[in-house]
Amino acid sequence: MVNNPTYHVPVLLGESIDGLNIRPNGVYVDVTFGGGGHSRKILRHLDEDGHLYSFDQDADAERNIQELAGGDTSAQPPKNFTFVRSNFRYLSNWMRFYGIDGIDGLLADLGVSSHHLDDETRGFSFRFDADLDMRMNKRGGKTAADVLNKYSEEQLADIFYLYGELRNARRIAAAVVKQRMVAPFKTTNDFLRAVERFFPHEREKKDMARLFQALRIEVNSEMSALREMLNAATALLKPSGRLVVITYHSLEDRIVKNMMRSGNAEGHVREDFFGRSESPFRLINNKVIVPGKEEIENNPRSRSAKLRIAEKK
Repeated sequence: MVNNPTYHVPVLLGESIDGLNIRPNGVYVDVTFGGGGHSRKILRHLDEDGHLYSFDQDADAERNIQELAGGDTSAQPPKNFTFVRSNFRYLSNWMRFYGIDGIDGLLADLGVSSHHLDDETRGFSFRFDADLDMRMNKRGGKTAADVLNKYSEEQLADIFYLYGELRNARRIAAAVVKQRMVAPFKTTNDFLRAVERFFPHEREKKDMARLFQALRIEVNSEMSALREMLNAATALLKPSGRLVVITYHSLEDRIVKNMMRSGNAEGHVREDFFGRSESPFRLINNKVIVPGKEEIENNPRSRSAKLRIAEKK
C-alpha cells in the first residue's frame, strides 16, 4: 500500500487535500511524491480531463508509482498522471516542457520522509552507522562526507548554526576540522564520535537530530530549492489556485509563511498607493493547521508538522 509506514505515512492527508479545493478537470502538482499517499488522494478527485504531475528526485520514490494502479506491477499508472523524476526547484522548466502555463493547485510535504530516516544505508539518521551520504538524489552531487571533509571551519559553523540552530556551532565545527586532520569522515559513527561530547544527555537526541538536519539541508540545497519552487508556483498558479504546504521546522516554515503573506521569501510586504498589500495570495487559514492528538499518536513524525494554505488572487 502507498501508506505503508515502511515507506512513508502521509501527514495531514485529509486537511491538505481539502485545502487544495480540487476541481475535477483541473491541473495539479504534488512536488513531493514520496510514498504516493497525497498523489493517490488527489487522483481520486480528478476526472479524465484533470491531470496530476508528481515530482520526486529519489529513485526509491519512483518505485511507488505502481501503487497508484492498486499495487499491480504489470498495470500502467492512470492516464491523467505524470511522474517527473526531478528536484522540485525545476518546476517551472518541467511545466514548460509539458506545455502547462497554469495550474489549479500545488501541494508540498516538505522535510525528510520516514523512509529516509529508517533507511540504514543512506546516513540520514544518527541511529544507524552508515556512509555519510544524505543525498535525496543518489545520482550525483556532494555528500555529507564531502561537506564535513572539505568545507572550511567558518562554513561548517554557519551551517550548524543557521540550519541546525545550534548555539555551540563554532565549537562543533572546530572539532570537526581537528578530527578530519587525523582521519577523514566516512561514516555517521565517525561524525558522532567527534561531536557527541558537545551534547548534554538530556538534549542529546534533539540536538543530534538538528545537527543531522543541518547537514542534510546543506547537502540537498533545500532552502534555495524551496525558494525557487515557491517562486515558480506563484507564477504558475491560476487565479483562485491553491498553494498547500506542510512544513516541519522553523526555517522552511518561515519561508513559506513569508511567501504566502507577502509574495516573497524574505517577507517584505509591498503596498500600493492606498496602503493595500500587493501580495499575490490570500490566506485561507490565518492560524496554522497542526495534526490532532490521534494522528500524532499514530504517526509521531507528524508532531512538528504545520499546514499552511493560500489562494492566488
